[in-house]
Amino acid sequence: MIQIYNSQSRQKEDFIPIRPGKVGIYCCGPTVYDYFHIGNARPFIMFDVLRTYLESQGFEVTFVQNFTDVDDKMIERAQREGTTVKELGDRFIAEYWQDARALGVRPASVHPRATEHMEEMIRVIQGLMDKGLAYESGGSVYYNTPGFEEYGKLSGQNLEDLDAGARVSVDEEKRSPLDFVLWKAEKPGEPSWDSPWGRGRPGWHIECSAMSMNYLGDHFDIHCGGQDLLFPHHENEVAQSEGYTGHPFVNYWMHNGFINIDNSKMSKSAGNFFTVRDILKEYEAEDVRMLMLSAHYRSPLNFSRDMMAQAKASLTRLYTARERMDSLLAQAKQRGLLAQDEALLAQVEEIRGRFVSGMNNDFNTAEAMGALFELAYLANTRFNEGSAPQVLTRALQALQEMADIFGILKRDRAQVPDQVAALAKQREQARKQRDWATSDSLRQQMADLGWQVEDTPQGQKLRQG
Repeated sequence: MIQIYNSQSRQKEDFIPIRPGKVGIYCCGPTVYDYFHIGNARPFIMFDVLRTYLESQGFEVTFVQNFTDVDDKMIERAQREGTTVKELGDRFIAEYWQDARALGVRPASVHPRATEHMEEMIRVIQGLMDKGLAYESGGSVYYNTPGFEEYGKLSGQNLEDLDAGARVSVDEEKRSPLDFVLWKAEKPGEPSWDSPWGRGRPGWHIECSAMSMNYLGDHFDIHCGGQDLLFPHHENEVAQSEGYTGHPFVNYWMHNGFINIDNSKMSKSAGNFFTVRDILKEYEAEDVRMLMLSAHYRSPLNFSRDMMAQAKASLTRLYTARERMDSLLAQAKQRGLLAQDEALLAQVEEIRGRFVSGMNNDFNTAEAMGALFELAYLANTRFNEGSAPQVLTRALQALQEMADIFGILKRDRAQVPDQVAALAKQREQARKQRDWATSDSLRQQMADLGWQVEDTPQGQKLRQG
């Protein structure tokens, strides 16, 4: 049974989809006014793994991730650069795709843009007004926060405490300091759309409610995003959506922890702010994924050169284990080995089971990652030239199955050309006859063809390069 830590109940719960065999997930996407940074990359990677794992368990997943393509930051930058908000959004959506592909993040089932869903947002806002949960003031529309009695239930904050601690509002149009804008009245030089309350544009929170319900229905399984979105963004989504429908909005809320840079909070003012584009100039994308997966998604994660070096070394261990098993399997097939080892095969399956157990435990990638390294250890200590092809084949399958869920070990296996394989076989025979001169000559011939030979207790190991 899969268990998920639900931010709303603040405990792990058994995962029971609303519709058997189908899962609807909404993940908050980027505001497209700049390249996305390493902190943004964490939810993109982690919830991509969540989706992939659920699919591996037989679920049909509809995964929705939005683009916020109109907001204050976009308007300010577009004005500064002398371009339009649409041109800016188009540009940085294209940049998002480039960086997401580089990180191995798959496209969502659908990527809705806020500017293409005005009708849906206006419909929800009007519905809230009809219920007395929203009001128009000065051409803008605000959510009547005190009118939703359960406000604060997601973040665990008390409405009375929030109201008592709120600063005096500088917006005279609002009835309460806690009220938030659903529709902003038009301002000169800003993009705007027609609405029953005059021309304007949506507030930030309403887009996610309208778009998630449009694609997943007004009650769906999982809503995820960064911990920084828990309050007020997701809290306001709950208030809007449940106020509009009169029933629960989301069954499971998932929030990933923050990323620190060298144990300090990332910020532009501190000079430790890195875009993914910056990071990928120095590190491989799979190394970045390894680092992200090394910690539970709810835990804070430290990003540093030392941590990246550890991630790279860990990934190399897995590649080396795969190469070793590939080599042993090729040798076993060449020698026509037919041996079986049911005990070792059972051990491989036990390791695969521990991976599943870790992922079922609130998608604990750190725990599940341990299974990959158990398999690597098995490859290095128990597998040899006499290992059964059946066991080696299943071990390789298990390793790749687990790695595929994590989006790693994607580099192609080097195919040994027939000419090199023939030289290797000759060299192996020469070594058995203790003909070291011929052995060295054959080694050099393979090196000239771009292949290095490593002599191990289990036999020759070929490596390209």
